[in-house]
Amino acid sequence: METMPCHNQPLGAAGGPRQQEDQPAAGAGGGCGSTRLIRFAEPGPDSSPSPDSGSNGVPPPEPGPQPLQIGAQLKLLPMNDQIRELQTIIRDKTASRGDFVFSADRLIRLVVEEGLNQLPYTECTVTTPTGYKYEGVKFEKGNCGVSIMRSGEAMEQGLRDCCRSIRIGKILIQSDEETQRAKVYYAKFPPDIYRRKVLLMYPILSTGNTVIEAVKVLIEHGVQPSVIILLSLFSTPHGAKSIIQEFPEITILTTEVHPVAPTHFGQKYFGTD
Repeated sequence: METMPCHNQPLGAAGGPRQQEDQPAAGAGGGCGSTRLIRFAEPGPDSSPSPDSGSNGVPPPEPGPQPLQIGAQLKLLPMNDQIRELQTIIRDKTASRGDFVFSADRLIRLVVEEGLNQLPYTECTVTTPTGYKYEGVKFEKGNCGVSIMRSGEAMEQGLRDCCRSIRIGKILIQSDEETQRAKVYYAKFPPDIYRRKVLLMYPILSTGNTVIEAVKVLIEHGVQPSVIILLSLFSTPHGAKSIIQEFPEITILTTEVHPVAPTHFGQKYFGTD
């Protein structure tokens, strides 16, 4: 029998990132080794301390992109006009909730698909209806999702659309009224989560404190940071750095690193704004 090659190889794996992931993201400078140049925006030296007000009372435009070295643990989706438009609609305060949710769901799906592409796989051969042998791959079992409530729940359907039978745990973390520190109020996981690869879902990384607390809870349940893939839509440089400094082995997947995060995401997505 003739053998047909699988044109999608090589796929990314949690234990061995694809070569293309080591290349700089669109708009970034060149890089090699264990670090990547990440595209992100940073205010200039003459910008106002507050990003929400200008000298004439009109909010200034958000600063332009500049390169930053963060590390190979932070992975950006390859930028294209489609992703840029979705990011624009999500950030636009005049966007209707319908357009916002539609665009958010599309962006979530792209992030989830790439997150799944980071999971381990094995090669396999199948027989096509015409009798040919096809050399392909299949993902290994033993994966699960964990959403950080409440905004992380917006990403659950996107994961289920890609993995119909995947198990999803939940963590509720809120700021303590007295100390203002992140506090865990609720956590429920699959009983064998310590054996699984974990897709941790949280759309907006601002300070990184909430995710850090969530990862600590996962570690208490036997999960190693090296098997955690954090799926996010937007991140600030500070948020990404804080998480990677605390857990150097964790993988962060996002679409943009920018000092101004769309923190209204959860309220607008669920209609509580």
